[in-house]
Amino acid sequence: MTIATPLPDDATIRAIRRRIERPIVLVGMMGVGKSTVGRKLAGTLGAQFIDADDEIAEAANMSIPEIFEQFGEAYFRDGERRVIARLLEENRRNCVIATGGGAFVQDETRAIILDGGIAVWLDSDIDVLVERVSRNDRRPLLRGGNTREIVTRMKTEREPAYTRAPIHVTSSAGPHTEAVARILKELDRWL
Repeated sequence: MTIATPLPDDATIRAIRRRIERPIVLVGMMGVGKSTVGRKLAGTLGAQFIDADDEIAEAANMSIPEIFEQFGEAYFRDGERRVIARLLEENRRNCVIATGGGAFVQDETRAIILDGGIAVWLDSDIDVLVERVSRNDRRPLLRGGNTREIVTRMKTEREPAYTRAPIHVTSSAGPHTEAVARILKELDRWL
């Protein structure tokens, strides 16, 4: 039995929030829980939550799978970079941004995030990732293959980029509030 990581008390959360001077940007593999954890983290901090993929879809007036299908991954990554840069510029403080799994892997996008935000690498083991991504059949990069093999390959390829985030937190199969508590603990230590 594992003991749950409790959220810090209100005074500690307020103290952390006062020291945050840039947006918190969650990076990591698809299925790790960036959007769900990001919403909970933003709620805990009394911050705005923004899902970069939602912003990209809104800017393009089409879904992410449609963008991939019509224009390809390179086009999507270019739009993703521009949208993340805009989000970081417009939201200087009191904001949590969840990015797509491949955003931080792109050199230019990673540099923009590291310069304008506080990058938090949310990580999970393969079993957790496969279980979570298997719930959603709209992920363009998982089409046409064995999900476990694709996720394992992608995680191996992407980890060197993710390790450049200054904060690394594990998201387990447990409640997402545990990941939030771990992020707050690491933010408190890092700030």
